[in-house]
Amino acid sequence: MLFGMPVLALPANNVVLQIGFGSNKPPYIFEAERRGLELDIVVAAARRAGMEVRPFFAPMERLQSMLQQGRLDGIATTNPYSGLTAYFSQPYLEYHNVVVALAQRQLTIRDISDLQRYSISSFQRARQLLGPSFEAMANANTRYREEGDQKVRNRLLYAGRVDTIVGDWRIISHFTQEMSAEQGSLPPVTVYHLFAPTPYQMAFRYAWQRDNFDRGLALLRQSGAYREIEARYD
Repeated sequence: MLFGMPVLALPANNVVLQIGFGSNKPPYIFEAERRGLELDIVVAAARRAGMEVRPFFAPMERLQSMLQQGRLDGIATTNPYSGLTAYFSQPYLEYHNVVVALAQRQLTIRDISDLQRYSISSFQRARQLLGPSFEAMANANTRYREEGDQKVRNRLLYAGRVDTIVGDWRIISHFTQEMSAEQGSLPPVTVYHLFAPTPYQMAFRYAWQRDNFDRGLALLRQSGAYREIEARYD
């Protein structure tokens, strides 16, 4: 039994959970403002089940270690591919990961194995979270790297320091708009849609936390409030 945890769900009223979220990645996480599409959904789902969320922000590698050490109650933006020893919730959000390259490069990328030929900057834990084919490619590619600060990927791409970047299109687009506002117009890019939508789940230390979160998530969807949160960030 993991972590010596109880099997039965416990009452959730007045429970405060310290939940880890990845560092600033708009529109999912606006760290300084303590809001965002993902953060709002997790907080609202927990609240529907009588639990309050105390967010903690850090790069994903650190969050995973903290959860396994028992220093967090749960972390967001993960799934069983992560290798975590934890209790995983129902999927609460989908990311749409893509490969992006400067259009002028005219790269030929038809499937994940083609990425082996190029340098890549991705997000932390992408190697585990994007499935076995991507993991095999990343393990064999000496020019593969992961960034804790996702804005770094965009800077590397437009500076010509990597051939491709991998990440959620909403996040990439947001940071591209920020860079364009700072630097002026940027060269066009080609977007390669190699990945199915990636469903993300919460990972909790205890089964009762997971069970109550799932209950709150179902209530959030049934009430229509889930769609209202999405609409705020469309």
